[in-house]
Amino acid sequence: MTSLTKPRIESIDLLKGLVMVIMALDHVRDYFHYSAFFFSPTDPTQSTLPIFFTRWITHFCAPAFCFLAGLSAYMVGRRKTQNELSSFLVKRGLWLVFMELTIVNFAWYFDFQFRTFGLLVIWSLGISMIVLAALSRLPKIYILIFSLLVICCHDFFDNLHFEGNILWAILHDGMFYQLTDNTHVMIGYPLVPWIAVMSLGYYFGTFYDSSFDSNKRKKTFNIIGTCALVLFFILRFTNLYGDEHPFQHYDTISKDLISFFNPSKYPPSFLYLLMTLGASLLFLANTEKLKGKLVNFFCTFGRVPFFYYILHLYLIHIAAMVYAQLMGFGWQKLILPTWIGFQPNMKGYGVGLLGVYIVWIVIVLLLYPLCKRFDMYKQSNKQKWWLSYL
Repeated sequence: MTSLTKPRIESIDLLKGLVMVIMALDHVRDYFHYSAFFFSPTDPTQSTLPIFFTRWITHFCAPAFCFLAGLSAYMVGRRKTQNELSSFLVKRGLWLVFMELTIVNFAWYFDFQFRTFGLLVIWSLGISMIVLAALSRLPKIYILIFSLLVICCHDFFDNLHFEGNILWAILHDGMFYQLTDNTHVMIGYPLVPWIAVMSLGYYFGTFYDSSFDSNKRKKTFNIIGTCALVLFFILRFTNLYGDEHPFQHYDTISKDLISFFNPSKYPPSFLYLLMTLGASLLFLANTEKLKGKLVNFFCTFGRVPFFYYILHLYLIHIAAMVYAQLMGFGWQKLILPTWIGFQPNMKGYGVGLLGVYIVWIVIVLLLYPLCKRFDMYKQSNKQKWWLSYL
């Protein structure tokens, strides 16, 4: 049985924790930013560079975490038989889907009527794990081929639409689907290409085998990450392929930058994944030997990501309700029948961008001691199987 050295574990936990902390910034922006209820932060004609890059930096969160989930699955599999790994992935995947539709869904809306079900990032992670349970039985080279084909080629289907077809929406398009007069499903994370992002991460887990030299891994990741980013710049500038929303030139450099660095996320285009996964690989390549208090701070969140994810959603939403009440807006408006950004009666509520950053920092600092305590509990109770689901 092979094992990881401590620096390797910390470099992965560091990236995982970093993207979890950055992710909270986007969710604070959703619930607190005044401008979020008037225009999209990625709209070149209305947004500003500070607003856009506050959104842009969070683009790296979902791809990096999905990739790392696959990588972690490979590491778990080295301590299990193939049947045990597949069983774990299926159960873990079903658990995540259940949590998305219940605990996570309620955190977004605080709506006891459950008028909107969001199939978002936790759902996509769950289904991707179930698919990975089958893919992990294949030879590693087949997993790599499958992953690259789906990631690189799925944009050929961008113009293929079946109006009202929920199955196609779940697979590739995404949509806001009405189930009944009062119940909707918001498909924000269709399965393609997320299932391939996770399986690609699973393949990259092989680079962390003890037989693989760390210097060679660093060189390999640097080469792949750099090539991905170079290809992103070439394809984005030329608009040859890889995104259904091409780069457009505007009358100012700031608008051009917003357009250029805003490839499609829903679903994630080939260019979106080149940009985000390329940068993630460069980060992994050059952080294995980092140490210090700041590294430990982020690693804490990276070791308890799901625990942190649940807590941060509830804390942000509760904080938004308190703020709305104090400002005379009324806490009741934060009982949401649908996604907060779709609510026209939220216009006039919120704080400026500086306020968003202040709230974000406070949220993260409040969660740190809770995550630290839970991390210590997990480390000292590894024999408790149920902790692997948190």
